[in-house]
Amino acid sequence: MGRHNAMSEYSRGATPPNELQIYTWLDATLKELTSLVKEVNPDARQKGTFFDFAIVYPDPRAPVYRLREIGTTCSGHRGQDDNVTLASKKFVIGDYLDIAVTPPRDRPGPPPRRNRPY
Repeated sequence: MGRHNAMSEYSRGATPPNELQIYTWLDATLKELTSLVKEVNPDARQKGTFFDFAIVYPDPRAPVYRLREIGTTCSGHRGQDDNVTLASKKFVIGDYLDIAVTPPRDRPGPPPRRNRPY
């Protein structure tokens, strides 16, 4: 758990040792993908856990992979990236999705909500 995997972990057909294979659609939202990760990773279920999403894709001009961050969700909180879809971020079949899972104790949470109307 933590920040994104090193791009070298995607070289020569390899994948990171903490790989989780999921099958989904291009219209899946980041919040839906967050739920899938939480189903199989009990540590990720804690309220306030952050999920930082990035697309890892092969560079068409060089034999390396590149990473492009596409959004963040937070368990138990609504966020502006919750409804972002893979298609809206130009994810294509063959790309990887790298999700950095960060427990709330390792990262400050979203700002507290104000209970007053002003």
